[in-house]
Amino acid sequence: MHHFTFLDIVWALIGAAKWTVLLSLIAFAGGTVVGLIVLVLRVSGKRPLVAATKLYIEFFQGTPLLMQLFLAFFGLALFGIDVSPLTAAAVGLTLFASAFLAEIWRGAVEAIPHGQWEAARSLALGFGKQLRLVILPQALRLAIPPTVGFSVQIVKGTALASIIGFLEVTKAGSVITNVTFQPFTVYGLVALIYFVLCFPLSVASKWLEKRLAIGRSH
Repeated sequence: MHHFTFLDIVWALIGAAKWTVLLSLIAFAGGTVVGLIVLVLRVSGKRPLVAATKLYIEFFQGTPLLMQLFLAFFGLALFGIDVSPLTAAAVGLTLFASAFLAEIWRGAVEAIPHGQWEAARSLALGFGKQLRLVILPQALRLAIPPTVGFSVQIVKGTALASIIGFLEVTKAGSVITNVTFQPFTVYGLVALIYFVLCFPLSVASKWLEKRLAIGRSH
């Protein structure tokens, strides 16, 4: 039986952390695309679309992420779609992220003075161009800090993907613990890896918030 040294454990967890980072990036990128679509429909003013996006957001904000991952993994299988743990985790986390990002961005859009919409309409711009050329560039400034802050929740959310068999850093920690019988060491290192991934994002979010607040005050 192979004896795991401390360095063996560290390198094994770092190897698994690459999958945590990959899943986080996929979920954030996917959540950005889907969240932007949800945002546009949410502020469109068309009642059926607004009602549908409200329901979408309420569902993904009001139910546990763990349940959403189970539905993505086992639910697709009911329709004969064979999905890997990575695909299911990516789909579940993307939809989860999109609901929260859409709400963050909606708050930023609604913070833009109504006069900006009126000014855009006076230029005979359609709704799409009003958003793209006038409103979103201004809202982006307000949305960046909370968006970066939310990315921390995505990174931590990847830990739940271990439940559906995705081998990220938490799942790797569980496997290594079963072999080495060193739970304190292994999970201590797992916690340290999450800290290393999340702390810079938290700091960046706070720094951007202060920086942009100073910029608005000038």
